[in-house]
Amino acid sequence: MFKPNSVILYVEDVEKSTKFYADVLQSSPIERFQEFSLFSLGDDVTLGLQSAQGIDPKPQPSFGGFELSLSDVSREEVDQVYSLWKEKGIPIVLEPTDLDFGYTFVATDPDGHRLRVCATDTTNVS
Repeated sequence: MFKPNSVILYVEDVEKSTKFYADVLQSSPIERFQEFSLFSLGDDVTLGLQSAQGIDPKPQPSFGGFELSLSDVSREEVDQVYSLWKEKGIPIVLEPTDLDFGYTFVATDPDGHRLRVCATDTTNVS
């Protein structure tokens, strides 16, 4: 059975992205190499940051949308994370807003990968 246990993001500058995610995740990488860093996301799930130039086969220059999502927080926590990230200068591409699936905002990392924080609301799900 195929049971994924990691997400790998291809990045231009591993050092810059490692610093970014160490700050956002408020933790240090569990492994670190010249072209790769690995963070624990908890419960046997990891986030890898891989140099786009150092992987075979080479990644496609662009492909479909992708985002990392934190969706088990309250509206107040959405606002707290938004304020913290805005103070840090993290680019915000969607200000906090109510959408069909909950109260959310979206930021981006140094390579444009999307980071969504959402107080998921499933009361309208049928």
